[in-house]
Amino acid sequence: MADGGDVGAGSEVAAGASGGVPVQPQERAMWWDERVDFEAAFLQQLAKYVPSIYSAEMDPLLEKEEGIAQMTIFDSLEWYLFGEDPDVCMEKLRQSGASQLCGKVFKGGETTYSCRDCAIDSTCVLCMDCFQNSIHKNHRYKMHTSTGGGFCDCGDTEAWKTGPMCTNHEPGTASTTKENSECQLNEELMAQARKMFPSVIKYIVNMTIWEEEKELPLVFMTREKTDHYYCVLFNDEHHSYDHVIYSLQRALGCELGEAQLHTTAIDKEGRRAVKEGTYVSCQEAKEEIKRHSENVSQRPLHVEVLHADVMAHQKFALRLGSWLNKLMSYSSDFRQIFCQICLEEADSEKPCLISTLMLWDAKLHKGARKILHELIFSSFFMEMEYKKLFAIEFVKYYKPLQKEYISDDHDRSISVTALSVQMFTVPTLARHLIEEQNVITVITETLLEVLPEYLDKNDKFNFQGYSQDKLGRVYAVICDLKYILISKPTEWTDRLRVQFLEGFRSFLRILTCMQGMEEIQRQIGQHIEVDPDWEAAIAIQMQLKNILLMFQEWCASDEDLLLQAYKECHTAVMRCSTSSHSREKTVLQLCGHTLESKRYRVSVDPVSIHLPLSRTLAGLHVRLSKTGAIARLQEFVPSEQFQVELLVEYPLRCLVLVAQVAAEMWRRNGLSLISQVFYYQDVKCREEMYDKDIIMLQIGASLMDPNLFLLLILQRYELVSAFKKIMPTKDQDLTKQCNILIEEMLQILIYVVGERYVPGVSAVTREEITMREIIHLLCIEPMAHSAIAKSLPENENNETGLEKVINKVAIFKKPGVSGHGVYELKDECMKEFNLFFYHYTKTQHSKAEHMQKKRRKQENRDEALPPPPPPEFSPAFSNVVKVLNCDIMMHIFRTILQRAVQLETHLWTEAMIQMVLHLLSLGLLEEKQQLQKAPEEEVTFDFYHKASRMGSSALNALNILMLLEKLKSVPQLEAQKDIISWILQMFDTVKRLREKSSLAVTATTSGSEATKGNETQSTQDKEKAERKRKAEAARLHRQKIMAQMSALQRNFIETHKLLYENTQETQRREDAVMEEESTPLAIDYSRIVLGPKRGPSITEKEVLTCILCQEEQEVRLKSAAMVLSACVQKSTALTQHRGKTLELSGDTLDPLFMDPALSCGTHTGSCGHVMHAACWQKYFEAIQLNSRQRLHVEQIFDLENGEYLCPLCKSLCNTVIPIVPLQTQKINSEDAEAVAQILSLARWLEIVMARISGYSMKNTEGEKQNAPSSVSKGMGDFTLEFHSILSFGVQPSAKYSSSIKEMLVLFATTIYRVGLKVAPNEADPRIPMMTWSTCAFTIQCIENLLEDEGKPLFGSLQNRQHSGLKALVQFAAAQRTTSPQSLIQKHLIRLLAVLLPNLKMEDTPSILDVDMFHVLVGAVLSFPSLYWEETVDLQPSSVSSAYNHLYLFHLVTMAHITQILLTSATESPIAQSQDDSEEAHTAESFCREVCQYTSGCFSHDVPGWHLWDSVKKGITPYLRCAALFFHYMLGVSPPEDLLLVSKEGEFQALCSYLSLPTNLFLLFEEYWGTVNPLLQRWCADPAVLSFLKGKNISIRYPRKRNNLIGLPEDYSSLLNQASQFRCPRSSDDERKHPVLCLFCGAMLCSQNTCCQELVNGEELGACTSHALHCGAGVCMFLKIRECKILLIEGKTRGCLYPAPYLDEYGETDPGLKRGNPLHLCHERYRKLHLLWQQHCIIEEIARSQETNQIFFGFNWQLL
Repeated sequence: MADGGDVGAGSEVAAGASGGVPVQPQERAMWWDERVDFEAAFLQQLAKYVPSIYSAEMDPLLEKEEGIAQMTIFDSLEWYLFGEDPDVCMEKLRQSGASQLCGKVFKGGETTYSCRDCAIDSTCVLCMDCFQNSIHKNHRYKMHTSTGGGFCDCGDTEAWKTGPMCTNHEPGTASTTKENSECQLNEELMAQARKMFPSVIKYIVNMTIWEEEKELPLVFMTREKTDHYYCVLFNDEHHSYDHVIYSLQRALGCELGEAQLHTTAIDKEGRRAVKEGTYVSCQEAKEEIKRHSENVSQRPLHVEVLHADVMAHQKFALRLGSWLNKLMSYSSDFRQIFCQICLEEADSEKPCLISTLMLWDAKLHKGARKILHELIFSSFFMEMEYKKLFAIEFVKYYKPLQKEYISDDHDRSISVTALSVQMFTVPTLARHLIEEQNVITVITETLLEVLPEYLDKNDKFNFQGYSQDKLGRVYAVICDLKYILISKPTEWTDRLRVQFLEGFRSFLRILTCMQGMEEIQRQIGQHIEVDPDWEAAIAIQMQLKNILLMFQEWCASDEDLLLQAYKECHTAVMRCSTSSHSREKTVLQLCGHTLESKRYRVSVDPVSIHLPLSRTLAGLHVRLSKTGAIARLQEFVPSEQFQVELLVEYPLRCLVLVAQVAAEMWRRNGLSLISQVFYYQDVKCREEMYDKDIIMLQIGASLMDPNLFLLLILQRYELVSAFKKIMPTKDQDLTKQCNILIEEMLQILIYVVGERYVPGVSAVTREEITMREIIHLLCIEPMAHSAIAKSLPENENNETGLEKVINKVAIFKKPGVSGHGVYELKDECMKEFNLFFYHYTKTQHSKAEHMQKKRRKQENRDEALPPPPPPEFSPAFSNVVKVLNCDIMMHIFRTILQRAVQLETHLWTEAMIQMVLHLLSLGLLEEKQQLQKAPEEEVTFDFYHKASRMGSSALNALNILMLLEKLKSVPQLEAQKDIISWILQMFDTVKRLREKSSLAVTATTSGSEATKGNETQSTQDKEKAERKRKAEAARLHRQKIMAQMSALQRNFIETHKLLYENTQETQRREDAVMEEESTPLAIDYSRIVLGPKRGPSITEKEVLTCILCQEEQEVRLKSAAMVLSACVQKSTALTQHRGKTLELSGDTLDPLFMDPALSCGTHTGSCGHVMHAACWQKYFEAIQLNSRQRLHVEQIFDLENGEYLCPLCKSLCNTVIPIVPLQTQKINSEDAEAVAQILSLARWLEIVMARISGYSMKNTEGEKQNAPSSVSKGMGDFTLEFHSILSFGVQPSAKYSSSIKEMLVLFATTIYRVGLKVAPNEADPRIPMMTWSTCAFTIQCIENLLEDEGKPLFGSLQNRQHSGLKALVQFAAAQRTTSPQSLIQKHLIRLLAVLLPNLKMEDTPSILDVDMFHVLVGAVLSFPSLYWEETVDLQPSSVSSAYNHLYLFHLVTMAHITQILLTSATESPIAQSQDDSEEAHTAESFCREVCQYTSGCFSHDVPGWHLWDSVKKGITPYLRCAALFFHYMLGVSPPEDLLLVSKEGEFQALCSYLSLPTNLFLLFEEYWGTVNPLLQRWCADPAVLSFLKGKNISIRYPRKRNNLIGLPEDYSSLLNQASQFRCPRSSDDERKHPVLCLFCGAMLCSQNTCCQELVNGEELGACTSHALHCGAGVCMFLKIRECKILLIEGKTRGCLYPAPYLDEYGETDPGLKRGNPLHLCHERYRKLHLLWQQHCIIEEIARSQETNQIFFGFNWQLL
């Protein structure tokens, strides 16, 4: 092929070019070398070849194009560069030049890892390989799914505190050792590179940004221009997939498939030629596409008409980019040369090459962007020096780049602006960019320049009618600010200080535009018409939260800077505050204090919730206090300029707004305000909103006169009149409003005085704050780790600080098989509980109060919940406590308590009293703490004196102490008694502390103190006794009522005696039935189920209740049918060929013989609920009618296929099993003995053979050739022999009622339809076979499950399994009567032909190719058909059937033993156990016979004990199944040992129950004469011999028990597997969704068009089509990247289920959102295993879909 190509190329060259350019790459390279101008020669070459290589753009032959390009261009370039064989050179370079930076670029969907212990910030990540080989594997790591475009930071020393390199990239490893010695390229090679790279790079840049559609640069116009154009469609993010497909179909008239191909390619590559032709035809197509894609809400698709040559050169330029990329990965020198060339500026006007590309980025299509970004990654980002230079260029053009991105519509991940994170988060680089490039100012100015359209006339932002997409893009700029600030500087230079301050000033300009934005006014009278847009402002606030905190932290790291920043911020706040509207002042007087303030009312004037400037100032203020720099504040902000009232004003308004919203004064303002208030206090925003407003009030309280401060608060809360006089208003609403406002105000006062957990407000650490948050969360209820983490604020690295402290305050409780682990608070932390914790919502507050009181009650303690002693205020805030003991506060206390005492119920509430009591407690605690620290005369805080002093006016004639005493007797305040007692005690303590320090301590005083102490103690005791008495009285009262009720009940029973006797009797009878099933009766009769010694059947008459009509009915043959709801499904739960494709065609399948691998069976399960057949039919018809009326509603179940939900338990069913009563059969022992004399196995066989031959002779001549010819000779006495089968006892067949018959047919048809996946056909001959098959398979499944769970064979089945199995076996026996007997006989003869080779039937399988238990069930159930006579309907009598069952069972068992010996006893044992038992001898002698019959193919040198062991193990499952089958068919109780789990006892019990000798080989001895010829025939079967010779394989016994595949303990190994997964059907490396089949371990590519398959004309996704083969339509997958289990059934149903992987906190992590390390939970995986083995997957899906109806409309079949 290559030679041919050369010749073609050569001839073209000879014809076209002057001077004849050589053909061979090597020669061409030399020819280029000789040219002076390499660029001209290179471009000439491209002009010639490129258009012809890439000529077929519509359906390109990619491999051919690639081959020619490599040969004609790349080979020459490589030879030119290296001067020798390029492959050799590259290999050398590859081995020597490995970089210590990993530099892997992430694709969308790849897993990335970050280390929470070592990463400098959360953007530092590792790729899978580096992580697996790094020390971080054993640290606290996080896993995340990349959105694409990131970069592995392995090897970057600035990204990690420890372990910056993995073992692959450490300088010491083999791949990097030779770096210094050989990596330097020789000068010659470097010179060649410098000569070649510029031309290549310029060509790439020029062609990438080429704008002309029809023309090329002159250099390339070497041949005459053709009229060959393409209509090219470009990708955008506005139009949906379907819309583009529709537009293409309409515009181009193409097929759906072609349109889909085009659309997929456009989405992947960014552009695609959709039509080829002349310019005119392409232009027409362009207009058509635009016309069809445009509508009212959308602009048209972007379409261009490009000349074929332009397309070719642009395509080649990108290919050349990839080639350069590969080249640069080999050597650092290549990278440096590339970077130098890209950064060279031709002249100062034009940007350098790399900047040109960056500026064009937004105009390029996806494919081009990807390649150019990869070029940047593999060059600039791999060389630190050039990374810095690139960053400088990036910042230089930052504004235009961001503006382009904001107006572009492509995802951020494929925009060049996304590279900012790679540069801004490098600490040294960030420092450099701030100092030299002033990057903070650049970013903030960019923000101001992209947001002006949202500014109103006052220069404040107003985001009404904003575009979500555009604002989302603006957030990217805000994010860049976060990246730059992410690592704080350790040392400050003057230059850094100056530039940072400038950036800070610029940032304050943004905050100024936000301060007071989106003001709102209270609606009065009419409700607001349209809710204003509030989301944008709150979203920006969330984006800025961490940035505001980071700015404050940066400022705080340098004292001068902090003061400077404080001054700037203060100035900005004052500027915003003084420009306010009203100039009027109001004067307010109360208790002799006067306040002069601006006239303003929150309920009337405009107010805003957005005050970032004030809040930043509050943040800086506490940092001043923390660092102690507050002492120097005077130098920067003189006190006369400080104006603290103005600073407090706005935050106070905001808090009043929240209070008024709570009082429902703003309800006419709609939902938007409620939402804003919610976020204002929510964990996502509160740090920079609500918390800072509280701090601002604390600053006010610390700097203002406390009385004036309180007056200001009263005035803003509009409560002055409420405390001046009692409001005589009759309006209940207004009173209620006023009460809520008082509560809200008191609450804020509690927070101002009591909330000190802020570094700077008091001396607390971050850890203590987090601990306090956690304590208060856990006081509400025990919580999961993730729930706690969600309720804590995150810092800039998304850390909450939870792990550091959680174990100090809480204990972890592990989860069970479902649910999650929770943390419970340690008892010693309970004392930290503060009822008025400022981050509680109203519901949390009441929940926490309830829980804590309940807990104290259980511990027999009083219910007082006083505040815990708060930490001491820091000096700057020490004046805040004065608010507590100032006059106005006392006035507030007295007024409220007075109202409560005077019982003016409408003027106070319990909550109000509770808050006053809390404030009193705070005052007393404060005074007590101060007295304990300092001598009394120094303590100026005199709360006790103020509170025990009389009030001035007549109204307040009582002091607070007296009021409290009186409060105790107020009945409505019963709940507050304990806290009042606690406060009175505290008053006492403080009084004593005061007295103690003022008087000299004498014995008398201490005595009086003691008595006083005793008094308080005794009052407490009295109260306790009183409480106890009340509790006792309540208990007695309850007892009395209960006694009365039971007396009434007895009376009722007496009067309705009859009714009750009946119920009790039936109840007793049911109990007896139940007991009989579960406990063996103690009567001593033989428990044998087969043969003449068969024990009696235990049958009680069954009376069942219909769940629909609630009527009872006895189950009888002649009555109307009763049915069990049931579900028939195909199953591969027992298959021995996991993952093997199943034969799915049901039309040709012959289900008579089950293959021994059990590869696919039909399982019938029931939920055990009983209905009348008639009731069920009505119910089903009603559902059908209902669904017809609601056509648009999707149903969970498929009515067409007979599905419905069980009316009681809602499990999914698709049929009903008729309940057929067990027919009792007594055996007369004398008859049995008489028959035993005559009917040996040999005789029985003769009779059976005669009967069969007779039937076949009776058959018509036409069927003669098909009939088995009997081998027996003496056919003379034909009729005698033919009828001799009847002589051992017959009886008339059972007669069933018509409704039972109807149900028998209905259920049998369902089994046939579901099991074979065919249309229902009541006359199909395969119906009986399917009935026997499902009966046998279901029994095998249940036996397997019992064994798997280690339960005994009988007595441990769930009720639903028990009743389902009983009904199924009885149905299978009865079903024969609904089919023609001749048909059943045919089936029977075919079954017997396996065991009796002298019935020569065609295609009878060998004994190795059938499952013997299925043969047994089929033969036993069909055998009565041999008794059929045309004139009379007969069936065998008890004695006859006892022998029939016995001999059939013995025959099948002998065949099965032979089957086991041939397949499973061949391997020699490992252990040498000498066992001389009888079993071993018989086994050996039997084997010798078999060896003889197989002409020596079967070796007999295996020791006997091993043979016996193999047979015993191999046959046990079969015996267990047979025991279940005969028990449910005949009703004979099983032996005791089968009700226990014991391996040894079980085998003997099985043998005795089934009339077998415990040494099974004795069977052969007993029947040797009869069995010998059969055995010979079995062994001589060609299939058996070819197996023994090793030509084909067979199943070994016992069969393997299926389990779900083994999963790795650590989830990251699974992610590793998934990352190596390559989709078998697509070559591209774009994001895949790998899923793992848990049945067979296959890894599939889900949710992707590449792996969809056409099955019967339907498009199915990879999972759905795999499920058809692997699980007969039902399957279980693990979605690896989302960490979810996917359950699928058929094509239309599925559901998601929690994965069995848990983090250390016992929680699953769907979607890897939290990213904690995950480990396999074996209990949960076991639960999934049981879900499969119990055939409950379908049920789980139906339940899940019923509860989460969101999945409707989800296209399961394309998964």
